[in-house]
Amino acid sequence: QGKKLSDALRISAYVFSTGLLVFTALVNSASWFMQNITFGNFWQTAWLEFYDLMEGDEWTIFLVGAALVPALAFWGFNGILLVADITGKPTFITRYRIQLGKNDPVDRKKLWKAIYTALGNQFFVSFPMLVSMFYIMKWWDNTFSKELPTFQWFLVELSIFTVVEEILFYYTHRLVHHPVLYKHIHKKHHEWTAPIGVVSIYAHPIEHIVSNTLPVMTGPMIMGSHIVSISAWFSIALVTTSISHCGYHLPLLPSPEFHDFHHLKFNQCYGVLGVLDFLHGTDKMFRQTKSFERHKVLLSLTPLSESIPEPPKKEE
Repeated sequence: QGKKLSDALRISAYVFSTGLLVFTALVNSASWFMQNITFGNFWQTAWLEFYDLMEGDEWTIFLVGAALVPALAFWGFNGILLVADITGKPTFITRYRIQLGKNDPVDRKKLWKAIYTALGNQFFVSFPMLVSMFYIMKWWDNTFSKELPTFQWFLVELSIFTVVEEILFYYTHRLVHHPVLYKHIHKKHHEWTAPIGVVSIYAHPIEHIVSNTLPVMTGPMIMGSHIVSISAWFSIALVTTSISHCGYHLPLLPSPEFHDFHHLKFNQCYGVLGVLDFLHGTDKMFRQTKSFERHKVLLSLTPLSESIPEPPKKEE
């Protein structure tokens, strides 16, 4: 048990440190560039201009930051994927399909059902929850402050958000896999054994509340985060879950093999980072597969399905 915990902590530290280093390098580079061409604090200036444009109306600012910006990030990213799912073009993207031969092309009837459900969840489930979140955030003095949090503090918050989401998502996800709940709630999400990006929020309303939305909202509510931090986190979370469901293992993006395997096998890989799956042993089957070998960031243009192919099936 001690070795198991040590290994899990090591994996967690590696995931966090690698992600934070890359994110820090990218944002610091962008900030340096923007600050040098504008001769000032670009992000602080942009925030103050936006704040003045909204005339300090906190509800409008919250609506734009917590709802509109993340929604645009979600549908912008998934719009690109949907073109590939529907048309099979560009072939550059479809070469990286994880489950070969699936969704090639995608079933249009199933797709429209998924899109309508995703939109319904956003408008009729997520939005009312954001209204409640708005009044909770008003209890804090920092959420609509004219002064942005430091980048270093945002990284601390991002780490806490990620841990909170991992814990809440893992256990609520396992809960809805209980036979009693699965039949009536979670089975809807698993209609897609080979998922696509938009399926990330294709779920029963109860599941969307408990497993999709609350794990993401809880961290910022605990921390009393600034609306800019909330907007960035919600956007990151929506794009990340879209990548996990997209069905393509694309170069330089986080590996979706882990969650794709969950949709394929149902009883493996319940979490996001995989640390709790390692601790609870819910990734044992996954670790014995080629999918586990392919579970890494692709740093070349050669699809991992080609460089690490499935073994040939035995002839009966």
